[in-house]
Amino acid sequence: MPPLNDITVIDFSTLLPGPMATGILADAGAKIIKVERPDSGDEMRSYPPFVDEKSINFAMLNKGKHSISADLKDEAQRTQIKELIARSDVLIEQFRPGVMQRLGLDYEQVKKINPQIIYCSINGWGSHASKTQMPGHDLNFMAETGILSLTTDSTGKPSLPPILAADIAGGAYPAVINILLALRQREQTGTGCQVEIAMAENLYPFLYWALGNAFALQKWPEPNNDLVTGGSPRYQIYRTKDNRYLAAAPLEQKFWNNFTRLIGLPDEYADDQKNPALTIEKVADIIKSKTSSQWMEIFAGQDTCCSLILSLQEALADPHWAERNVFAQKQKIKDVQVAAYPSVVAPGLRQNSPELTAPELGEHNAKHGLA
Repeated sequence: MPPLNDITVIDFSTLLPGPMATGILADAGAKIIKVERPDSGDEMRSYPPFVDEKSINFAMLNKGKHSISADLKDEAQRTQIKELIARSDVLIEQFRPGVMQRLGLDYEQVKKINPQIIYCSINGWGSHASKTQMPGHDLNFMAETGILSLTTDSTGKPSLPPILAADIAGGAYPAVINILLALRQREQTGTGCQVEIAMAENLYPFLYWALGNAFALQKWPEPNNDLVTGGSPRYQIYRTKDNRYLAAAPLEQKFWNNFTRLIGLPDEYADDQKNPALTIEKVADIIKSKTSSQWMEIFAGQDTCCSLILSLQEALADPHWAERNVFAQKQKIKDVQVAAYPSVVAPGLRQNSPELTAPELGEHNAKHGLA
């Protein structure tokens, strides 16, 4: 039996952070009741790409959940929602601070209905500071925490990250962690609590290496100058003869020794502490002399921490993922069966659902007592 089999979550969130968090809880067995606007539902339902007019993004994030449609500004429907809240273990909301209070569904009101509720609020900046009401998306959070300033190309222009780090690693994952901690605390105390997840500030742990230098030594990181921003030959991307790219990360000395020996780097440049920029230049010249396949053959089984940069299509073709059953779970979007995105819940704790579907808007209204 999955560990959250007896947990019911009422979910007011939309788009990515909250729905991914509740998706993780669902993978561990929780029942998720998704509350959506009656007219259009979660905005993610309108996001392309589509299969038979159904959003693939929505389907992936909301598989296996229940959907109810309700107008939270309607007092009668809000009363019905409160009845669901009274029977729930966890509430997740993702509005700007103040919205749930105006609806009479803030924590102070909800705990009167259900003192055992775990009330999780996910927002961008937190509810008690100057940026509280500022709108933002993942790119904004990475910009205003200094992360984008460290991802520049040779012209100094920051690169556009292809991952939604703030939404997922700053929002969804901390939400799950804190909900589980709060449930454990409830076992000890018998009462619930409120937890707030501010996505922007949760990005700072990714800069732990920079924060230590900054706080202790007033040494601020720069793009293309520090260990993990391009300033070291031991953590670098090199172009090959056939215009592919090699991700080289031989950080530890044993890996660096293997790497320099295999590429034939002259000893005078192997001590990369003397002149890192010159070593990078010499290594780059050597890597450019052979094709990617030649380098992969040379590095095979040699413990160098070197990888060929793959396209997503190439990466998914790697048999490693099939051997690990990473994409084994399937879901249906209309009549099309696709692989679900991989669950972060360990297989032994995961709900055994070989194929799941995402709910239609309001599909479960009658089941949960809504007109």
